[in-house]
Amino acid sequence: MSNDVAEGSIRSTGEQQPPPAPPLSRYESQKRRDWNTFGQYLKNQRPPVSVSQCNCNHVLEFLQYLDQFGKTKVHLQGCVFFGQPDPPAPCTCPLKQAWGSLDALIGRLRAAYDEHGGSPESNPFGNGAIRMYLRKVKECQAKARGIPYKKKKKKKKIIHPNKAQEELNINPTNHPVS
Repeated sequence: MSNDVAEGSIRSTGEQQPPPAPPLSRYESQKRRDWNTFGQYLKNQRPPVSVSQCNCNHVLEFLQYLDQFGKTKVHLQGCVFFGQPDPPAPCTCPLKQAWGSLDALIGRLRAAYDEHGGSPESNPFGNGAIRMYLRKVKECQAKARGIPYKKKKKKKKIIHPNKAQEELNINPTNHPVS
């Protein structure tokens, strides 16, 4: 009966409620949560900073702030376990955010910034200083774990002219091969 009453009241006012939005994907949920967390971080600054005023320095400070919540053991250079992938005992080295987590976070925040009306040119998450910071974190964490970090070289694809014609199914007279 309450359904009939609710439907009747909707019909009597002529307004219909929009259908419920589909549930957000995991990525969209994370992006929204990360955006809200970053916004809260900016509000807690003294003086508070608006998103439109934020720059790459605020982003770098945010990434460093997040280290206190990290779960990845990063051995310091003086630690006896520095450079060992599987240390045999615990140590007092700090826990930090893993490079991969920070990289994914920046990707989500960069997308959220664009979605919230920011221009790609002024996106503080896409700044070169952020990329340099992430590269430094990646290299330091790799060294601390004894995993050598080597930059991957892009392989150049070389196609011989005859091979290119075969791949395109074209013979030398520029007629399709039957």
